[in-house]
Amino acid sequence: MNARAQGLPRRLENIVLVADLAGTAVFAVEGAISAMRAQLDLLGVMVIAFIVALGGGVTRDLLIGATPPKAVADWRYPALALLMGGLAFVARDWVLGWSGPLLILLDAAGLGLFAVAGTQKAQNFGISPFVSMLMGTVTGVGGGVIRDIVLARIPLVLQVDLYASSAFVGAASLVIARRLGVPLLWSAWLAGTVCFALRMLSVRYGWQLPKAL
Repeated sequence: MNARAQGLPRRLENIVLVADLAGTAVFAVEGAISAMRAQLDLLGVMVIAFIVALGGGVTRDLLIGATPPKAVADWRYPALALLMGGLAFVARDWVLGWSGPLLILLDAAGLGLFAVAGTQKAQNFGISPFVSMLMGTVTGVGGGVIRDIVLARIPLVLQVDLYASSAFVGAASLVIARRLGVPLLWSAWLAGTVCFALRMLSVRYGWQLPKAL
């Protein structure tokens, strides 16, 4: 572990761990659904589930110097990603039947969880507040970007309604709440909810950032 992160209160580590594992599970299912909709076979589904679940966290850890990345050092991360991807494949008839609304809900939930986990982990490592917000955003969108590159398509994060923006606003909410003295658990809940709500509202009402054309 990086020296800057040594000696942290256990609760700080636990917040990151819980949010990270929950986000891993949610994004693994979301990735599996995306792969099945692209008509990939079992191996392809597992690979995409793995990438979506862990890609953002690995990228974050490498950027902040948390080496080896948690997804490599802790067996629970890859095991959970593969388990959830496998379960989604086994239950594919049911999962794909709900893939439209389910995919949106899972994606928004995973985005909120990873925005919280990424931001707080960066803060734990002594990273500045603004860069911590960026790390929260990277954690939320990184896996999806890698997925889209693997599937040879323009990353959805560059196209859809307030996707990365939702993660950044959620990350900023966490940093601001902590600066105002809000307890960590409540700050995490607030930030995750803000990210989730903004993402869902942007889908519902078609909110987008300005485009060139």
